Amino acid sequence: MTWHTLAFEPRAAVKATESRLDAIYAAAKSGLKGDTLALAAGLLPVEYRRLAEFDPLVEMAAQKGRADGEMEVSGYLHAAAAAGDTKAAVDILKHVHGWVARQAIDVTIDQTISVKRALEMAQQRVDDLYMIDVTPTPETAIQVLAHADPSVEDEP
Repeated sequence: MTWHTLAFEPRAAVKATESRLDAIYAAAKSGLKGDTLALAAGLLPVEYRRLAEFDPLVEMAAQKGRADGEMEVSGYLHAAAAAGDTKAAVDILKHVHGWVARQAIDVTIDQTISVKRALEMAQQRVDDLYMIDVTPTPETAIQVLAHADPSVEDEP
């Protein structure tokens, strides 16, 4: 890694000259913002903010640079989409037009439900329960009581 020497010379007053506005425009067109834009244009961030505060042309140059950069890249993206690049076309739809791919899942069931058949199935379950012999015997009664009350002991 090399370190670059940064020569600092305090400047009395920085003015928005044509060359300085061109540098701001070029930096903004490249996508730079804020402090990085100022440094790329040859200004200290403080100087850029001061210039932008006192001269509206500075902010106009930055906005025009951003707009022209976006227009240029947008042209490339639209040309790619027109040439058949589906990824470019989908990205244009998503980011420019707010399009969202459909996320719903369609489920189709081709089964009819018969109320009569459902009642027959329920009745069958009830009938199955009646067929189970639940008549208590003395052994099962003692086991049930033993689980219910720990003080009850089994009789041999």
